[in-house]
Amino acid sequence: QVQLMESGGGLVQAGGSLGLSCSASGSDFRRRAMAWYRQAPGKQRELVARITGSPHGARTAYADSLKGRCTISRDNAKNTVYLQMNSLKLEDTAVYYCASWTATKILSSILSTSPDYWGQGIQVTVSS
Repeated sequence: QVQLMESGGGLVQAGGSLGLSCSASGSDFRRRAMAWYRQAPGKQRELVARITGSPHGARTAYADSLKGRCTISRDNAKNTVYLQMNSLKLEDTAVYYCASWTATKILSSILSTSPDYWGQGIQVTVSS
């Protein structure tokens, strides 16, 4: 069982920046695709950003709503994935979830299926 623990959320003013971290368990972290999702009140959970694992060269992908304003990265030595968000807007307010696929998932499955593991989520609130 993979455990994911988010940190770094909180309150930030519109236009500001915020960084999230997710610490993951497991010795196969470097092989696992990781992602950040978010869920705003009354809305469905949506993908924010994804980064594949070493078998697929750490490819990144971003939601159109955040493209250019956020960066996902990973530190395999620390079993940690990061999300840096800039120029935050009120509509970025949501619970942000760290997620992971199993290390054996092939790329086509990563791109077409939901993650296998989820963190508990962390609140990000953008104020005016």
